Amino acid sequence: MSDSELAFKAINAQFAEAIFTRRVLRFTLGIGIAVAIAAVFDWQLAFILPVFVAKFLVDRVVPTVQTIYELLISMVVTIAIAWMVSFGPVQYPFVLLPLLALMMLWAYYLFSDPKWNFFATILIVSTLVLPYLGVLHPGAAIFFGVGLSFSGVVAVIIFTLLHILLPDLAPEKETHSESELSNDERLYESVRALIISFPVITFFFLFEVTGALLTMIFIAILSLQTAGTKSVKVSLFLLLTNGIGGVLAIIFYNMLVVVPELAFYIGLTMIAALFFAQKIYDDPAKAPIFAGIFSALLVVVGSTASSTDADVATNFYIRIAQLFIVGVYMVVASFFLETRNWKFLQTNHD
Repeated sequence: MSDSELAFKAINAQFAEAIFTRRVLRFTLGIGIAVAIAAVFDWQLAFILPVFVAKFLVDRVVPTVQTIYELLISMVVTIAIAWMVSFGPVQYPFVLLPLLALMMLWAYYLFSDPKWNFFATILIVSTLVLPYLGVLHPGAAIFFGVGLSFSGVVAVIIFTLLHILLPDLAPEKETHSESELSNDERLYESVRALIISFPVITFFFLFEVTGALLTMIFIAILSLQTAGTKSVKVSLFLLLTNGIGGVLAIIFYNMLVVVPELAFYIGLTMIAALFFAQKIYDDPAKAPIFAGIFSALLVVVGSTASSTDADVATNFYIRIAQLFIVGVYMVVASFFLETRNWKFLQTNHD
């Protein structure tokens, strides 16, 4: 190999290292800022802010007009759902549940397109959380809808400011990848996801189960990932990631009990973000594993930290149990679906 080739190879390696370092630093700093803002101001559903920021930083290379477009649509749809819940048919399950199914199907369909998955995430959360809160606490949906929208706004602001402070060196063309599925395949995957998630969602709504908010969010977001041809294996993977995330959350929580200081909470979160960022960006093929574990950690610890209930410890372990229940349910539901011979579950790629 000539000297010029060696020099070119060295420059490429340094360039790749610079991209990796910036992304890790941006992820760590972004999570720390998001956790600090959510903890200090603590608005409704503020604990979702770090999850949104993490999703932006992992899925998007740079902020674009599409980012703002998705955010604006998300805000409009979220407030519209909250308004309809406040004045609509939440007390009539046979009207509400079909509407939920249609909205979930739309969200799942959009989720399979990388260009729209952030909007789809907010749509799923809004579709399930706001009506659920409307059933249990009439009038509360609009406040939570505003809180969810505000979390999205703050996440975009943090995402944009971090890219101004630490611009990404990667080509902009990598911002959005195209969906690998055809429209028919996307619809097929969406129907499977709905079949997996909707029965338990119906159960929670019909029986008005209290304390099931996080369970519903996890099932709704994770069920799409179990809708493929290897859904049982993916479900076992989700059970593993949720389990590891739960164990880390227990360690995290007990350290916070020993040192219940905001600065320690932020610092501990940033250390965790630094570790997971290195794993996520170092091996993109395994990024979903580490992103899933970190998301579980953020949601469980964040929702507990923002809790105003007297018995915080009990509620924390209830949330850990919810993580495990979600994983077990996914495995059982996916296994049941794969062992059926229903015609509409057969596709050309089976």
